[in-house]
Amino acid sequence: MPLATPNKTTKFTVSEKIKAERQKLKEYNMKNKTFILIALFITAAIGTKAQSLDTAKYILQNDTDVAKKEPGTHKGGGETIGYNFFADAKNLKTVFRKRTLKPGSSIGYHLQKEDEIYYIISGNGVMQMNGKTFAVKPGDAILTRPGSSHGIAPNKDNDLVILIAYEKK
Repeated sequence: MPLATPNKTTKFTVSEKIKAERQKLKEYNMKNKTFILIALFITAAIGTKAQSLDTAKYILQNDTDVAKKEPGTHKGGGETIGYNFFADAKNLKTVFRKRTLKPGSSIGYHLQKEDEIYYIISGNGVMQMNGKTFAVKPGDAILTRPGSSHGIAPNKDNDLVILIAYEKK
């Protein structure tokens, strides 16, 4: 069977496919951004339910305000940078943190006592959950439930930047 020769219709079809793929990528990125915003709003709603009326109307913090070099939590070791946002907010029942895990560091394997959400902002890594190991990448959200055990570490060639949210007990 002879090969088809390219024509204007074929080029148009390829161009349309490229446009469609670009549109799918835009929609995927928008869904990720939407998911992050929804997760943040839900987390904030959980915390505000338990707050009293004497709290400030809002608190604005930047990474540079709260960044602190720390070893990996839960005996993970290595070098990390912890960002504990709103730690001094009166009556806030939600913990909201960011953590940069440097190569060779980790959040050590530990038993979870409350619901906790991890969201991967950048970098690639490995998470261990209840004895199973799986890769994590930007855009992944992991809900760890009470009674589960988990730990997380970056790949050897990159930092792993994550958001962590859970209810204070």
